[in-house]
Amino acid sequence: MTESNTTAAGGQPMRTGFVAIVGRPNVGKSTLLNRLIGQKISIVSRKAQTTRHRVTGVLTEGQAQYIFVDTPGFQTRHKNALNRAMNRTVTQVLADVDLVLFVIESGRFGPADEQVVKLLPEGAKVILVVNKMDMLEDKGKVLPFLQKMSAVYPFAEIVPVSAEKGQNTAQLLKAAEPYLPEGEWIFGEDDITDRSERFLAAEFLREKLFRQLGEELPYGMTVEIEKFEAEAGMRRINAAIIVDRDAHKAMVIGKGGERLKRIASEARVELEKLFESKVFLEVWVKVKSGWADDERALKSLGYE
Repeated sequence: MTESNTTAAGGQPMRTGFVAIVGRPNVGKSTLLNRLIGQKISIVSRKAQTTRHRVTGVLTEGQAQYIFVDTPGFQTRHKNALNRAMNRTVTQVLADVDLVLFVIESGRFGPADEQVVKLLPEGAKVILVVNKMDMLEDKGKVLPFLQKMSAVYPFAEIVPVSAEKGQNTAQLLKAAEPYLPEGEWIFGEDDITDRSERFLAAEFLREKLFRQLGEELPYGMTVEIEKFEAEAGMRRINAAIIVDRDAHKAMVIGKGGERLKRIASEARVELEKLFESKVFLEVWVKVKSGWADDERALKSLGYE
């Protein structure tokens, strides 16, 4: 390997490494990923199970290339095939990365967080990311909480941040950089993800379902892209929303089809921004009873 291939501008060694973002559901992992890479690629909502797949975000800054892997929140409820697949993703990612960002909420560390600690491989390099610092009203509790957390696990660093506000995220990158191995970059300098446009279309549509349905959201629901055609300045996408019951189908469609139209319209607007092209999006709803506990169905829908 020549020196020119392993050094960036200024003669500093190039670094590249895989960085897992892990934590219980709803601690802000996807928000943190989007903030770090500077663009939305991982969907966000306040509902558990928003992230169901491994989503990779790439940031190249200075001499370092960070390959972030946003994982599903580790699931302790609904012991079905879908949740087993999601938990498998978490444990597989942890075994394959150079650094772990373990995300918790400021002032809160409960049994679900403790379960994630138990998953951390022995000897792993782990930075504790204390998120949502902007929401902690009593700032006097910060230092005692951080001291308490330092005794939980031999963290390499503890970095308080607000992913939502972008506070201290630059410092998080600086803290993470020395733990990346020296070596050539794996992705291009301008790449932001290894996920396909087809995958991102399904995820962005699923996010709108989470947001539009709120507490009514059916647990057994996902999105399947049945056709994706890309041409100059245009994406043509046919998508099926998969639900578990006929009652859920009516819930997604809404009165006179208004809810489904709104979901599709909001997804199309965001996809046009992401793809920087016109998007023709056609969406309908299908019933596949029991899909969330069917291993074969999960694999056909892209679950690992």
